[in-house]
Amino acid sequence: MLRLYLQAPFGVFRTFMAGSFRPTAEFITPSAAYGLLLNVAGIEMRRDDGKSPMTLIANGLPAAQIALGALEFPLQHSLYQQLHNYPVGSTGKERAPSTKGNKYNIVPVRRAVLSRIRAYICLDGNDALESQVHEGLAGNVPRAYGLPFLGDNNFLLDRFDPVEQLTPAYWFKPVAAEEDGLRERVTRLTITIDRQDMAKTVSALFAPCAEPTAEIPRDAWIEAGYR
Repeated sequence: MLRLYLQAPFGVFRTFMAGSFRPTAEFITPSAAYGLLLNVAGIEMRRDDGKSPMTLIANGLPAAQIALGALEFPLQHSLYQQLHNYPVGSTGKERAPSTKGNKYNIVPVRRAVLSRIRAYICLDGNDALESQVHEGLAGNVPRAYGLPFLGDNNFLLDRFDPVEQLTPAYWFKPVAAEEDGLRERVTRLTITIDRQDMAKTVSALFAPCAEPTAEIPRDAWIEAGYR
């Protein structure tokens, strides 16, 4: 098992949403953690089919088990920003040639962001991927896609280090349908994403365990990966 400590001043983990307000999940999503690990490992998870304007997920990416723990819960803020996107329908297509292949629709939006992120990302069930992540953290793996970031390419990491021992953390676990009572800090986290067909995107309701623990609960492990 690979245990990684992550520290970052800011991050954002978007749900798919249209409109003038763009929310964020309240913690790192399994899909974002998986993408970050592949970035560090130098594994390209994007593909271009020559037809779709958006970035697609490559086929045959490695599967693994991921567990996510918060050493403290991030704070949530909102800000106003210009959003560059591909619009639904034909709106703004006349601007596409002037942007040279970049996103050509620009609208003002209010965006939620997280701050003061202190977390564990743990990886298990795939020795080859663990080894590649280790090598990537040591700077021994060439990467084609820039610096690792958290949801927005100007939200860079302060630290992403292997640790031998875990300190107590609030581990995020799926909320079971048969559970009684109310859970605190319930949030929807994406597990895998399909940008072509949103019906194939997989997400679930998660909540942190009530008390921090250094031992990862069995039901905190989530399978991530694309086949």
